[in-house]
Amino acid sequence: MMTLSRWKIIAVVLAAIFGVLFSVPNMLSQQTLDSMPGFFPRQQLNLGLDLQGGSHLLLEVDTEALRAERLVNTLEDTRVTLNGEGIAFTELRQQGGEITLRTTDPARRDDAVRVLRNTLGTVLPGAAGGRDLTVRNNGAAGVRIAFVEEAMNAEAAKAVEQSIEIIRRRIDELGTREPTIIRQGVDRIVVQAPGESDPERLKNVIGQTAKLTFQMVDESADLAAAAEGRAPPGSEVLPSEDGLNPFIVVRRRALVSGEMLTDASQGFDAQTGEAVVNFRFNSLGARRFGEATAQNIGQRFAIVLDGKVISAPVIRSAITGGNGQISGSFTPESANDLAVLLRAGALPAPLTVEEQRTVGAELGADAVRAGQISTTIGFITILVFMVVAYGGLFGGISVIALLVNALMIIAIMSVTQATLTLPGIAGLILTLAVAVDANVLIYERMRDEIRAGRTAISAMDAGFSKAMSSIIDANVTTILAALIMFQFGSGPVRGFAWTLSIGVLTSVFTAVLVTQVLLALWFRAKRPKTLPIV
Repeated sequence: MMTLSRWKIIAVVLAAIFGVLFSVPNMLSQQTLDSMPGFFPRQQLNLGLDLQGGSHLLLEVDTEALRAERLVNTLEDTRVTLNGEGIAFTELRQQGGEITLRTTDPARRDDAVRVLRNTLGTVLPGAAGGRDLTVRNNGAAGVRIAFVEEAMNAEAAKAVEQSIEIIRRRIDELGTREPTIIRQGVDRIVVQAPGESDPERLKNVIGQTAKLTFQMVDESADLAAAAEGRAPPGSEVLPSEDGLNPFIVVRRRALVSGEMLTDASQGFDAQTGEAVVNFRFNSLGARRFGEATAQNIGQRFAIVLDGKVISAPVIRSAITGGNGQISGSFTPESANDLAVLLRAGALPAPLTVEEQRTVGAELGADAVRAGQISTTIGFITILVFMVVAYGGLFGGISVIALLVNALMIIAIMSVTQATLTLPGIAGLILTLAVAVDANVLIYERMRDEIRAGRTAISAMDAGFSKAMSSIIDANVTTILAALIMFQFGSGPVRGFAWTLSIGVLTSVFTAVLVTQVLLALWFRAKRPKTLPIV
């Protein structure tokens, strides 16, 4: 164990260089880092919400709205399907969580059931009829359509997962570093955005559903009836923001949806100079948009965002390029925010803000100072103990190994861009305290061997070789506990577990290898007859 191999020296030197090189950026200002050569590392520790301040939001996914929207879409699909098959019907309505209708000709009820079973819903293995909804007879001429409850629950759970991913993309577009976005319970999402000082803008960007559709305006609708909220079958009354009418009647069926967008960006209109949002469709969206505009020249189509008509221009010619422009009462910032939303995608269901907290930068700075003070006190306490217990040489070497350990932890967290939180600082302090346990085991074994009459070199060798099994056992159990906390914990618990996991790995390396190399170099230089540890 005490053989001074070349690979051991190289490993220790490289570890020390790595620790220093990648830890130094955390001690420099951004201006100083920008002036450094290109090869110099620039990654710094990401400070969590509790250390640099920011916004904390607790959001709830409105899964009931998702169910309601699915029912409305299915009702419209039912209308279109039966009309396309020439099956006359009446009393098509939504009742609770079901859709009911009556065929005008009772003899065609079975035809209606067969067609709807084969057309509506999506294929779902294991569900009744092979789909996520059931179509059944309901009396002499009636038809009843109901969703499979298990399928709706699975869709709601999927909506929460999709919401998490979309929220992450939206926050990343804002430039927020290392946001924490985790699921809480069945339908809630916790969002922590360190450094985001404007929670209202964060709520606006996160909470807006951003469901974009292009729908034809129903020019045949009775405006007087529409003013009372009554629209013809297959149409709906939507509020308008185009400045011409307070409301517009549009066809329910969308020509193209925002899911077919491939890009969106903020720009300015070449003629008016006002802020606009430029967008581009994928091949399917471009084809559908081109066909729809070619078939409806001279008519108006509505650009609808979250149930409100942004604008309703007249189609002058077929738009076949797949590119378009959304204009309205935009400022450059609001146009950019909308472009961010459209690029990230629409939320599958609305979000409700259940809780909002803002952590000021001053509180974060206080937490950083408190962490620095506690880390310094912990390190000094360990230094004094090791020097008093094992002398200046052996105690000093263990402290040097501890310094290398701390630098390696900071360097690894900087390179991996891990987020350091206040519990993470607690994990760092615990790691430093536990790291010297390995040195204590090694040194105490050396003392036992010296008392048993062994020579200095054999006592040192036995101290490292015979203490290794205890060191490995202790650290394996610690890292297993840390991995369990990381897997099942959230937020601060995961931060603590991550720091502790890194610390366990670096502690074994430094407490054993760094200490061993330094002691071997000392022994080769001094050739002592006994060890000053006794």
